[in-house]
Amino acid sequence: MSDESSDTIDTREEDPNVDLTADEDISTANTMRQRSGETKIKTWFMLEGSRLVVTGLLAMLILGVFVFGGTFFYQYFLIDAQSADTVETVFSTMISAIITGVTLVLTISQIVISQENGPLGDQRQRMSNTMDFREYTEEMIGSPTPADPSAFLRALILESREHAEQLRDEVADTDDDELRNEVDEFTTSLIGNADAAADKLEGRSFGSYTVVSAALDYNYGWKIFQVERLADGYVDTLSAEAMSILDELKTSLSMFGPAREHIKTLYFEWELISLSQNILYLSVPALIVAGFTTTYLGGNALTGGTLGVPNLIWWASIAFAITSLPFLLLISYIARIATIAKRTLAIGPFILRDSQR
Repeated sequence: MSDESSDTIDTREEDPNVDLTADEDISTANTMRQRSGETKIKTWFMLEGSRLVVTGLLAMLILGVFVFGGTFFYQYFLIDAQSADTVETVFSTMISAIITGVTLVLTISQIVISQENGPLGDQRQRMSNTMDFREYTEEMIGSPTPADPSAFLRALILESREHAEQLRDEVADTDDDELRNEVDEFTTSLIGNADAAADKLEGRSFGSYTVVSAALDYNYGWKIFQVERLADGYVDTLSAEAMSILDELKTSLSMFGPAREHIKTLYFEWELISLSQNILYLSVPALIVAGFTTTYLGGNALTGGTLGVPNLIWWASIAFAITSLPFLLLISYIARIATIAKRTLAIGPFILRDSQR
């Protein structure tokens, strides 16, 4: 996946710090996938798809490759299985890999959990910082700060949307056509982006990727840059009221940044703990299958065939796919976490580009 800023990839060749006219990219696409230029399949596999479904698809791929390879490419597998310890060697190695993988996951869980532990003073400081942020947010939005993470992010998004509408109304009667056109394009993009993200967040519960996805779709960093550019480029044209609205809009966008990073951090911890739990669940049947195959099945244990494929190849392929499930689940979870982390390396209006683009 391509490198992005805290919320977007800017694939333009121009320097993002130069002045833009109304004919250039003042607005951006609403969704993260549209801004990154990635295919729907890749986005679904890396981010949007259920991690259990992705794991199942990878297991099916392994099963298909093993059955196909054993049937058409390794025609001497049955002979080798009878004369050598091929099956036993493979699955005894898988037993070691499963135990090592589970140990690694337990270590990751301990690291994640240890971050939540600390002396009373540290916990009090965390609480104080959280309440300070909530109180400031309450003053800004004019109502109690929502406790639900999705509602919290949605309130900040709608607050920036309101300021965008105020800005558009404030400059609607200006004599500067260029300013009016740029503000209209910018606010139209922001309002559309805010509506899409707010609709996606409405009613969503924390723990699902949808909450993080909607937050990533709201490219606040690029909007902060546009606010700064408008305030600097039209300092002699904008009224005092318009400058005040721009400042309030910048504040609401800037508040969204740390709020999103906090929710993202909580989501990472949530996902890593879920990963640990699911791998522990999968490791037991994986160990049973690997141990059973190593202990009781050899080259002469299964005879005959099904659908034109020898039963030993069926069993070896299915067993290998099952014993690979813990590792495949790890791949699916880390793929999502690493992609989100890469897309949110920077906080604020920084554009990180892939040099190969």
